[in-house]
Amino acid sequence: MKWIYDDGGRSKYYQKENVNDCVCRSIAIVTGRDYKEIYDLINKYAEEYRQVNPDDNSHARLGVSKDLTYKILTDLGFKWITKMYFGKGCTCHLRDGELPKKGRLIVSVSKHLTAVIDGNVHDIYDCTRNGKRCVYGYFIKETA
Repeated sequence: MKWIYDDGGRSKYYQKENVNDCVCRSIAIVTGRDYKEIYDLINKYAEEYRQVNPDDNSHARLGVSKDLTYKILTDLGFKWITKMYFGKGCTCHLRDGELPKKGRLIVSVSKHLTAVIDGNVHDIYDCTRNGKRCVYGYFIKETA
């Protein structure tokens, strides 16, 4: 699986590199929308979400909880496809042949989301671990 450096447009707005914005970057990359637009969208959702879940500290630059990530992506028309099941171990990895070759995916791996477009990882670093990174599942845009 080829890795392509892609910050999702973050460098247009922010210069700091070590942030936990993988949810924001992945959504921006896969949807083709502006990083700042997605950043603002996530923070709007996070603010509303805290009204019901006051312990949730989600923020576009500091990390987004799994529940809020799921809410945002399903509201944007994405569907979750599970690739890991209890008691089955790792059955899907971030490597060629184990994810759809065509399409735009937001892939969940341990403590990270990454964008995969037409079989290529788009991220700020090669997060494949040489094809050994286990995939929990992925979001894919539902088509009409």
